[in-house]
Amino acid sequence: MTPPARLFNRNFFLLWQGQLISKIGNEAHYIALAFWVKHATGSATLMGAFMMAATIPRVILGPFAGAFTDRHSRRGIIIVADIICGISVLSLALLLWLLPDAIDLLLWWMFIVTAVVATVSSFFSPAMSASIPDIVPQEKIAAANSAGAASNQISGFLGLGVGGLLYRVLGAPLLFFFDGLSYVVAGFFSSFAKIPQKLPEKRANWRETAAQIRLDVKEGFAYVWRQPGLRALFIAASALNFFFTPVAVLLPFFVEDTLGSTSDWMGYMLAGMGVGSLLGYLVAGAIRLPGPTRSRIMIFSMIGMSILIGAVGLVANPVQGLILLFFTGILNGYINVNLATVLQLTTPSEIRGRVFGLLVTLSAGLTPIAMGLSGILADLVSQNIPLIFVGCGGFATAVVLAASFNHSFRDYLGFEPPKASPNGATSEGPQ
Repeated sequence: MTPPARLFNRNFFLLWQGQLISKIGNEAHYIALAFWVKHATGSATLMGAFMMAATIPRVILGPFAGAFTDRHSRRGIIIVADIICGISVLSLALLLWLLPDAIDLLLWWMFIVTAVVATVSSFFSPAMSASIPDIVPQEKIAAANSAGAASNQISGFLGLGVGGLLYRVLGAPLLFFFDGLSYVVAGFFSSFAKIPQKLPEKRANWRETAAQIRLDVKEGFAYVWRQPGLRALFIAASALNFFFTPVAVLLPFFVEDTLGSTSDWMGYMLAGMGVGSLLGYLVAGAIRLPGPTRSRIMIFSMIGMSILIGAVGLVANPVQGLILLFFTGILNGYINVNLATVLQLTTPSEIRGRVFGLLVTLSAGLTPIAMGLSGILADLVSQNIPLIFVGCGGFATAVVLAASFNHSFRDYLGFEPPKASPNGATSEGPQ
């Protein structure tokens, strides 16, 4: 294929709009799932268990899914993943509609659907992330990440902003139906996109294929391990995800039980964070800074985000929580776009899927444990959610401060692409 000349070329736009649609439904799905489980069971432990079911498959399968996306059509993986997710969620909507009082059956089916969607997403995420540098100009990769993340936040804002209200007015079945339909529509749009990819030679049988995938996984681990800065980044991301997870698990209890608000406010607070993230994405995509300056700003942003997360536990009303989460979102958006861009620029296309798959596994490796422990801990401390939030913010701040003393970590965050010299040679930026 001819290299693209502009950011919003046909292929990127098709993928972009498809994910915009599916994300709206996905956020409404999260609202429906969180409050249906809370109202049906009242158990924070069970809420944590659902979050674990949504994360464990991605942690286990990340490296293998990344190797799989390097050896198979990324376009095909994206389409099939959307279709499978759509059918799974639509089946849940149908069951909720037909058997609304079969609580035990519905809980089990929600676990199954959650696990299926998480498993399929393990292949979808590295396929999508690995495709971006091949369908946009190199100098527009940061802008592409910004546009993709911005679409996620716009759709997240729409889904979360009205999700709580729609849950009260329409109920969970219709919200799940909307989510399932959005996946199918996203897969339809993606089917018209073309993603250039040089595929390796196919093996003669499944044993050879399985052996090669195992070898690919080892090569992916070796690639990450050989780069101290990348290795430090993965370790820091794992720790931060661990301490940020309780906020996602316990926010429904914090909103309704601690602040005494309705389910609407959870949607408003998350939507406020989404709007902040959107601003952060736009800033990261529009402003290009020298590597060392960008590295320092990213570290300060991580520290600030950790402090704000802890401060959420000290608010007296949902408006204050919304404001803090709004600024948390700005910092989070700026960090995520720059991290994705650095990873895409530093990683060769033929191994890019494996690196992003490993990022999911290593950065989220402790997340299922955090999800399970957060629910158990909340019940043990009589659901003193503010105490848990403040503690998590404090530990996250300590993690970032410790990582900031690692020069390889700072240098990797400040990576700059090679610059062409007058005679055609290149000079390397900081690694």
